[in-house]
Amino acid sequence: MNRCSAAVLLAAALALLASGAGTHPRAGHPGHACVLAPGELTVDDLPAGSSATRCGAVGRLVTHGGAGLTVPEPGTEVSVDSLTADGSSRGFTLAVAADGTVSYGYDDGEDGGTGGHPADGEGDRSHAGARHRPSPKGARPPRLTGSRADAPAPCADTAYSVADRKEYGTYEWFIGDGPQPGDLPRRQVRQAFEDGITAIIRGRNACGLADTISARARFLAATGHEAGIDQMARCTFRDGMNVWDAGDLSSDSVATTCSWSRPVSRGPDRLIEADVRFNIHDYTFTDDPTEACEDAYDIRSVATHEAGHVFGLGHVGQGHENLTMFPSSFSCSTTARTLGKGDVLGLRSIY
Repeated sequence: MNRCSAAVLLAAALALLASGAGTHPRAGHPGHACVLAPGELTVDDLPAGSSATRCGAVGRLVTHGGAGLTVPEPGTEVSVDSLTADGSSRGFTLAVAADGTVSYGYDDGEDGGTGGHPADGEGDRSHAGARHRPSPKGARPPRLTGSRADAPAPCADTAYSVADRKEYGTYEWFIGDGPQPGDLPRRQVRQAFEDGITAIIRGRNACGLADTISARARFLAATGHEAGIDQMARCTFRDGMNVWDAGDLSSDSVATTCSWSRPVSRGPDRLIEADVRFNIHDYTFTDDPTEACEDAYDIRSVATHEAGHVFGLGHVGQGHENLTMFPSSFSCSTTARTLGKGDVLGLRSIY
C-alpha cells in the first residue's frame, strides 16, 4: 500500500469516528437499538419519543422528581400519585404506545402537569406552584401549615384536574391481609376504604349537587396479594388485582396510588388496575379524629382522595386547599370525606 492510499484510508477512518460510528446511539434513535446503563433510569435516560422495546426498557424503573414507575408493556400507561404531608404534588405518568414509543405526563407542581379540563366552562385547571424535592427516606417532612382559610370554600371552588383514564366497568377491589392503618381490625378498615370509594362514585357533597356519576365499585375479599407499590412509593408490576393495603412508603408519601390503563378509541384510557397503599411506617391514622387528635390522618379522608385517583381525578394545586383532590388531606381533618364542587365537576367530566 502506497502512502497516498494509506492517507486516504486514515482520513476515512477519522471521518467515521467523528460521525459517531461504532458508538452507542442515543436512546430511541430512529431505526437503531440503544443501550441503557444498568440500574434506575431517569426520564432523561429514556426521553419522550424513544423506543421502550428497542432500548430494552420494558420492566426497568424510571424516576422523576422522587417518583418512580416501572416501564409497562407496549400499549399500556402507568401513573403514580402520592398524597403528601406538605401539600406538594408528586407523581408522573409514563405511556408506552403499541409501537413502543415512550411519552410522559408530569404532576410535579408545575403548570402543564397531568392535564386538567374544565366542565361546562366552570372548571379551572390548577397545579401547585413549586417543584417538589423529596426528603431522604426516614426524614419526615414538616407538617403542612397551608392557608385553607384563604382558599375558596369547597362549594365555591370549581377547580379540577383529570388524568384521561376511566373505569368503564365495575372497579372490583381487594384489601390486603397484612397490618392495617390505625392498627384497626380489617373489617373496620375495609368499611373506611369502602366509604371513601363510595364518596367518589356517588359524588358525595354538601353543595347540593345531584349524583349524576355513573362509576361503579364492588369489594371482593381479603387477599395475600400486595399493592404493586414498593417502599419508595414507586409503581412496580401489576398482577391483575386492585389491592388496597398498608405498609412502608417514602416518608414524603402519606398514601400512594398506582394506576395502569390502556388506550380506547375516541375516549379516555380504560383503567385495567389501580392499587393503593397507606404509609403506616411514617404516619399515624385514625377512623375517628377527635379534639385530642395529634398529627393523625383520617382514614376515610385519605381513602376518598386516593379513590379520586382510581377513578381518574388528578391533583389541584395551591389555592384550592379545601377540595378533596388537593394533595394533602390535612392531619386531624375529616373535610376531605366530602367532595367540593370542583371534585364533582371533574368526575362529571369523566362519567
